Amino acid sequence: VFGDSIVDPGNNNNLHTQIKANHPPYGKDFDGHVATGRFSNGLVPSDLVAQKLHVKKLVAPWLNVDHTPEDLLTGVSFASGATGYDPLTPKIVSVITLEQQLEYFDEYRRKLVAIAGEEEAERIIDGAFFFVCAGSDDVANTYFTTPFRILEYDIPSYVDLLLVGVDKFLRSVSARGAKLIGFVGLPPIGCVPSQRTVGGGLHRRCEPKRNYAAQLYNSRVQVLIDGLNAEPGFNTRVVYLGIYDIIRELAEGGERWGFTETTRGCCGTGLIEVTNLCDSRFMAVCQDVSKHVFFDSFHPTQRAYKIIVDNMWDTYGHLLQP
Repeated sequence: VFGDSIVDPGNNNNLHTQIKANHPPYGKDFDGHVATGRFSNGLVPSDLVAQKLHVKKLVAPWLNVDHTPEDLLTGVSFASGATGYDPLTPKIVSVITLEQQLEYFDEYRRKLVAIAGEEEAERIIDGAFFFVCAGSDDVANTYFTTPFRILEYDIPSYVDLLLVGVDKFLRSVSARGAKLIGFVGLPPIGCVPSQRTVGGGLHRRCEPKRNYAAQLYNSRVQVLIDGLNAEPGFNTRVVYLGIYDIIRELAEGGERWGFTETTRGCCGTGLIEVTNLCDSRFMAVCQDVSKHVFFDSFHPTQRAYKIIVDNMWDTYGHLLQP
């Protein structure tokens, strides 16, 4: 697994960064109520995807864990909360770049060879599912929150910058022997609680520019993926996994699934608190997490994640068969 906080099970825990979830209330519904560093009240999509594939219940982080041989044979996550395809994105918040995640994969492969032998390691990687989820932080944080890019780039040209990063990253993963990559598109970033708060006016409506950026990126990245898949000599099948529509439905009509709060997180006011600002030592946490689509102002609850991953599987599962 490669990407950002949606699929980071704790790689950021020992970094010098504010972007961490290894403190309560994160993990409040995890086994043993442990704040592992997952940015949710429980499981995150990487765990749920591993369960869908009948591989295992939890995907361990690459860092901060003593892996068993079983962990390595079945796969790990290299993801780092708040990273992105724009090289500036991880720099601003001091997290792990996607390039560094690929270097960690190279280390991982060497360890896999050490325990299983070259031939078996090759067979495992050959039959593995590579899951890639990033891009939200590029749009929400780097483009719309900091001054570094918005002054130089309009939305279409910033999307082009991200696509350069995506193309480079997918080619690098392919070159490392991946045969099947699931590539997650962007959610409706303007409907995430923190973005409603900063951009949605008094009524905290979904913010249209952020959603436009996400939709433009999604349509262009699908063209890019189709191009790669058709390219002679590109030996990997990349499957685009759209999450925009299901998250839009949850954020605007969550009552259908029994959610009563779709625009605020569970931390404090629910308007802006995330990572180090979402901390149960300093603020109240909502009583009934199961009624909330979002746990903090940026990340869904485990229950919402389950609905999102179920929808992803119902829609694209048939394309993920080897």
